[in-house]
Amino acid sequence: MIDQEKIKEAVKLLLEGIGEEPEREGLKDTPDRVARMYGEIFAGMEADVSVPLAKVFSVESSEMVLERDIPFYSMCEHHLMPFYGKAHIAYIPEGKVVGLSKLARTVEIYAARLQIQERMTGQIADALMKHLAPGGVMVVLEAEHMCMTMRGVKKPGSRTVSIAVRGAFEENPMLQEHFFRMLRL
Repeated sequence: MIDQEKIKEAVKLLLEGIGEEPEREGLKDTPDRVARMYGEIFAGMEADVSVPLAKVFSVESSEMVLERDIPFYSMCEHHLMPFYGKAHIAYIPEGKVVGLSKLARTVEIYAARLQIQERMTGQIADALMKHLAPGGVMVVLEAEHMCMTMRGVKKPGSRTVSIAVRGAFEENPMLQEHFFRMLRL
């Protein structure tokens, strides 16, 4: 559970640590604002991904389903700085499909945690395999990391791409190629 009071105390100490006066007019309410913001952006810490993935519909088709360009915002666990981008998810149904918004909700839940992009990619793929039992899953995340663009190497515009493949996508390179062709549509 997110502890708002601890966050407020930490922000006050941070402000003091950088040489600011936490009680000055512009900063007086900052600890409270940051605590509320963290409650929002880390809401995935307490969310259960099985809830959105439980809403399924029966289908006879086993053709690939692709949802692409799902925007996400997350926080890097190494520097507590944002990274953001798009997720592309494909799966091969085995008798059931999930509501399309539920794929976006799954991305949102995992993004709303302290993360590294590589782990998040695998978590999304594994959750779909576990809860939908599809023939296969492929997840691609592409993101810009603020820890690389505004500090450190300072390379704005650079994108990191991570890929997770499960089931039929691991076994069939033509399926992967089909996925990438569909992304270019």
